[in-house]
Amino acid sequence: MARFTIQDLAATIDARAAASGENSYTRKLLDKGAAQCAKKMGEEAVETVIAAVTGDRNAIIAESADLLYHLLVTLKASNVTLVEVEDALGQRTGMSGLDEKASRKRL
Repeated sequence: MARFTIQDLAATIDARAAASGENSYTRKLLDKGAAQCAKKMGEEAVETVIAAVTGDRNAIIAESADLLYHLLVTLKASNVTLVEVEDALGQRTGMSGLDEKASRKRL
C-alpha cells in the first residue's frame, strides 16, 4: 500500500468538497463557513494537546490525524491552499527558527 500523504488528504478534501452535504462530512463543515471550521480545528487542537500532555501515544496519533484534517478543511474554507502554506514554510528554511521568528512583523 502506498503511503498516504498530507497532499493526498488535501486532494480528498477537494474531492469531497464537491459532493453534496448529505453524503459528505467535509461538505457539511464547509457549508458552515470558515469560522465554524476553525472552531472545530481548535477543538481538535485542544484534544491533541491533552493527548500529548497525558502521554497517550495512540491518542496523540489519532488526534493529530483529526487536527490535520480539520486544519486542511479550515484552509479550504478560507480559500488558502496547502501549496501556499508549503511555500511559506519553504521561505523560512533559510534561517534558524529563532532568527525567522525575530524577523516577523509584530502585530
